Amino acid sequence: MKFKVLVTLVLLIGSFSALTVVRADEEPRHGERAVGPRPMPPKFQAHPAGQHPHGPMVRPHAVRVLQPRVIAYGGHEWNHWEHPEFARPAYYWDWNVIHTVSCITEDSYGDQYPVTESTFRGFGLVNMTAIEDDALDRCYVESKGDPSCFLLTCSHF
Repeated sequence: MKFKVLVTLVLLIGSFSALTVVRADEEPRHGERAVGPRPMPPKFQAHPAGQHPHGPMVRPHAVRVLQPRVIAYGGHEWNHWEHPEFARPAYYWDWNVIHTVSCITEDSYGDQYPVTESTFRGFGLVNMTAIEDDALDRCYVESKGDPSCFLLTCSHF
């Protein structure tokens, strides 16, 4: 008897959740407006050295994406930063078709530092650490020692 009540309750909650999702998809989006061409960004002005006085930005914030730096794989242009350990992402990519990998890091001001590296035949997940570290090194050096630099994402093409 208890099992039947439990199953009925689970099915009732599940169907209610499914109906809510379908209903949300049907409603029109209010407040949408026509989007024109994007204005030119303001002139870049570097922020003061070190960490943002209010700590890392974790809320929605304005982002400045700096010019990507393209380097050859294994070419370390920045001094290595002994950054804190962090959980590295697992990439589920088709490693046989990858030619270039791009990683982006962000500092506490919201500035993003993309680094793009060409890869070689046989490149795989074990080689990703070097590219991630290059992006972290660039962030640390160009932000003048901001210790809150972190890896946002990596992609390939």
